[in-house]
Amino acid sequence: GQMAPTALEDVMTAFYDRKYDILLSTSIIESGIDIPTANTMIIYRADRFGLAQLYQMRGRVGRSKVRAFAYLTTPDANVMTKGAEQRLKILQSLDTLGAGFNLASHDLDMRGGGNPLGEEQSGHIKDLGVELYQHMLEEAVAELKSDTSLKDRNWSPQVNIGIPVLIPDHYVKDLNIRLSLYRRMSEIRNTAESEEFAAELIDRFGPLPSGVQNLLEVLTIKRLAKQAHIEKIDVGPKGAVISFRHDSLDDPTYIFEQISKHTNWRLRPDQSLLVKSPLTQDYQRLGLVKTTVKALVKPV
Repeated sequence: GQMAPTALEDVMTAFYDRKYDILLSTSIIESGIDIPTANTMIIYRADRFGLAQLYQMRGRVGRSKVRAFAYLTTPDANVMTKGAEQRLKILQSLDTLGAGFNLASHDLDMRGGGNPLGEEQSGHIKDLGVELYQHMLEEAVAELKSDTSLKDRNWSPQVNIGIPVLIPDHYVKDLNIRLSLYRRMSEIRNTAESEEFAAELIDRFGPLPSGVQNLLEVLTIKRLAKQAHIEKIDVGPKGAVISFRHDSLDDPTYIFEQISKHTNWRLRPDQSLLVKSPLTQDYQRLGLVKTTVKALVKPV
């Protein structure tokens, strides 16, 4: 992988032309190499590679009618991590036509699809919920296409608080059940339904972990934010920035009245609201945002 492009090409061409029988390579070999005459591969310390990497490397041999073999070397089982053992077991099971889809499913379940709601950009798509993730994708695509009709019909406030918001797998072990719970959470419309749902979770699975409590609070905040025509809420260690829909105030008189009551509120030139407050704990972030958004919802 550290060779000059011309030298790399010369080596691969010579191997393809069968000028030598053995090629020693790094994992770069996984990327699109097609050598029909290669029928044996030995992968050293296979436990150190990812599932997709192993699957791709294994696919570099057996690309013709000649039977091929892929040998995966590993240390003793007591040296390998549980994740490595799981990857190798999954790879052994992927031996049928169409196994690529199963691989993707296993790989996504093990590694995750990223956590767009977290500060550290890690996590699982299952931790967000398929519906929430799909909705975020639709919003992004609509924005790229300038599809205002879809955005106006299905808009949902963005709440970036920087705390865990998920149903952890140790709380609900079955993935399908977790996904169904996420779907039901997305359909909660008021406080009574939220409390009823929380009571059901406690009855079925035990006391609510902090991630679930946070998620229910964030969903409540989003419902209130939509009533207040708030499009986005960003929270950091020094306070929060609240952006209104279409960068305009739905009811300027009411908003200015609320600002006058709070010395730590300030309206910025871009019509966003800056709320200053030191926030070092998760509960402080949730409390500040919920209190602020409630104050911005004009009583009917």
